[in-house]
Amino acid sequence: MDTAKRRPRPSLRDRAGYRFDRTLARSTGTLMGWLMVTCLAVVVPVSTLLVWTDPGSPPSLSGRLAAAWRTSAETLRLGSASGTPLRLALSAVLGLVALLCVSTLVGVVTTGLAERMAELSRGRSTVLEQGHVVVLGWSDQVTTVVSELVTAQAPHRPRAVVLLADRDKIEMERVLTARVPPSAHARIICRSGPASDPDVLALVGPRTARTVLVLPSGEPAADAEVLRVLLALGAVLGDGTDGPPVLAAVRDDRYRAPARLAAGPRGTVLETDTVTARLIAQCVGRPGLSLVLQDLLDFEGDEFHLVDATDFHHRTFGETLLGHPNSCVVGLLAPGGPTLLNPPADTVVEPGSRLIVLALDDASTRVEDGRHLVDPSVIASAPTGPDGPTRLLLLGWNRRAPLVVGQLRRTARPGSVLDVVTDSAVPGPRAPEPESGTPTGPDVRFRAAALSRPETLLALDLAPYDGLVVLGPDPGDGPEHPDDWTLVTLLALRLLEERTGREVPVVTELTDDRNRPLAPVNTGSDVIVSGKLTGLLMAQIAQNRHLAPVFDELLSADGSSVCLRSAGSYVRPGAEATFATVVAAARDRGECAIGYRGHDGPTLRTNRGIRLNPPKEERRVWSAEDHVVVVATTGRRPHTIPGGPAGHGDEATTAVHDGALGRPVDQAT
Repeated sequence: MDTAKRRPRPSLRDRAGYRFDRTLARSTGTLMGWLMVTCLAVVVPVSTLLVWTDPGSPPSLSGRLAAAWRTSAETLRLGSASGTPLRLALSAVLGLVALLCVSTLVGVVTTGLAERMAELSRGRSTVLEQGHVVVLGWSDQVTTVVSELVTAQAPHRPRAVVLLADRDKIEMERVLTARVPPSAHARIICRSGPASDPDVLALVGPRTARTVLVLPSGEPAADAEVLRVLLALGAVLGDGTDGPPVLAAVRDDRYRAPARLAAGPRGTVLETDTVTARLIAQCVGRPGLSLVLQDLLDFEGDEFHLVDATDFHHRTFGETLLGHPNSCVVGLLAPGGPTLLNPPADTVVEPGSRLIVLALDDASTRVEDGRHLVDPSVIASAPTGPDGPTRLLLLGWNRRAPLVVGQLRRTARPGSVLDVVTDSAVPGPRAPEPESGTPTGPDVRFRAAALSRPETLLALDLAPYDGLVVLGPDPGDGPEHPDDWTLVTLLALRLLEERTGREVPVVTELTDDRNRPLAPVNTGSDVIVSGKLTGLLMAQIAQNRHLAPVFDELLSADGSSVCLRSAGSYVRPGAEATFATVVAAARDRGECAIGYRGHDGPTLRTNRGIRLNPPKEERRVWSAEDHVVVVATTGRRPHTIPGGPAGHGDEATTAVHDGALGRPVDQAT
């Protein structure tokens, strides 16, 4: 049968609609003509019907027609003149001209407002702010950074946080509104566009900003984009050192030196992958350390401050440790010299020096002698010996895994063993070679297994291991979210622990902080949300760039770092003592005590027992299960060039050992 015969004929309604659409598509005049015809076709008959049904209408036909005209003219605003046909025509012309002018004016105003609203919704208007913080780029750290900036304590809190990213403005505002706590003191302003375009970048006012942050996205070419943004920022700010400080983050070590050169003398570059690897390595064997670091980095509780050291001039650093009743001294910023964390107790405080203290705010850093709070009779006579060799198991592989293995090799005791089990899809990863001058570290052994299969995980023998490290895949390596694989692996490990009755401390990495409560881990384990911790670190440095060397050393494998050590090494178990006694005992061991982790019921219910910067007069009964949080020197100190600006000469390029921060920051003045 012919196909054309089976095809139904268009209906009269469809043909009329098609012809009407073609007529409208011809020109604007055609559209206006149709509107006029439609109005007349409705108004004139209705007006005539109103006149004819009105009992008070004129009895004559001419009178009724005149009344119908007046009603139609008043409705269409064509005038109400009567008389000869010429007068009626002139009145209609004037009415149409007035209608056209008013309609055109309304159309122009409406179009202008619509274009302005569309421009505002696209986020392309200029920002006129002073002393604001500019955040360039969108990443998993952006909500953490913005949250910390708007919740920071005064005077650190900026008046406005301006975010520029190549994303939809409405979508950015929706995400930030849902995940950033509201603040009555700071505004969040979003602008849309590529930050690597100097013209777009100039819209957010980087010249008048207090600080500029550049975040890497989750795309494979994120570091290259950060480099382009830094170059565009240099084009907008110009040469010189009078611009705002710039803090940028890259993932790959290969982009660190170029990014430092592009950032210029005002810039600091942070390696997020290196920071994450150091956090993971430091948390191995130190349960609860991730909570301590998170508490140190956020603005909700105590944080690092730089305070005047006039009261301790020509006295020793050890005397400062008991000279602040409500803050903990951890370091010294010498005039024109390097930043010293946990320096020797006999270090002399020179005039012009500043102390690095952990405090709630600047007002709580008052000076008061606390030596009378120390009870020498309860101080432990001898510290515990060093830990012996350990055997660790690493499950999974991602781009940060070589850095994690390298950090574990540098921090492990001689004789330790590291077993790495990777998925069969990983093409034979190799352990990174140890750096020159560093210990050879543990014996690293690789084995391939199908970790994506639950039976493989359930067949693992965890008995020989002292700790586990679980690394999820990189985003984009599979159809699922990286945290999905990590949570499944943790479930299998938890089932193995229930079967064997032996709990093994686990250090795992998650990408989304909302998945932290879902992680099935025991109390001796740590969950590191890499994006959140690096975001907190960036917010801290953005608020006070002089703290960059402090965090660089704390997160380094060398120099001083945050440790959790048994309270029995400082005070006799079962004895009641003040925290000042613990500080004195730690000072005698060459350490700075900054808090503790209690294991009794009341403390475990709040922040898993972590308590930082307690008052020196606080008393408690110390048990053998308690841990003291200290800043201790674990290896050789990093070599820095004091005040060396980035991007000027070879010395500046290699100034910071293998630091996660890309430049030694100028000393505070």
